[in-house]
Amino acid sequence: MKTLSILILLPLLGVFTSCNTASNEYNRNTGITHGTVQLHLQKGVTSQTEVLEKFGSPNIATTDGDMEVWTYQRHGTTSKSAGVGGSLILLGGSTSGFSQNSRTMTLIIKFGTDKKVVDFNSRYSSF
Repeated sequence: MKTLSILILLPLLGVFTSCNTASNEYNRNTGITHGTVQLHLQKGVTSQTEVLEKFGSPNIATTDGDMEVWTYQRHGTTSKSAGVGGSLILLGGSTSGFSQNSRTMTLIIKFGTDKKVVDFNSRYSSF
């Protein structure tokens, strides 16, 4: 009798634990957050080399007069899906759900002729 109970409960446990999945495509280790920007960028102090070491290569590099402008953009989505069907059908119903969030971080850094940060701005958008 005990073996029969275990054989019935194990598949049900598997259904409950395997039906909730989360996919996190947004890489939080990109090094670009409002906190890291405020921590690592100082006007007149931080050099281009230090920015490259901390944030990597920019997505876009342009000039504005004598200043060099680097733009970083990081995009990510967080998806969650939850569905419990097979085991709840035995109880008379089923549920499922899906949600997805998109986030974009944009960082713009301006460098002077001495290759030091003159100005920077960062923005988040989330929807």
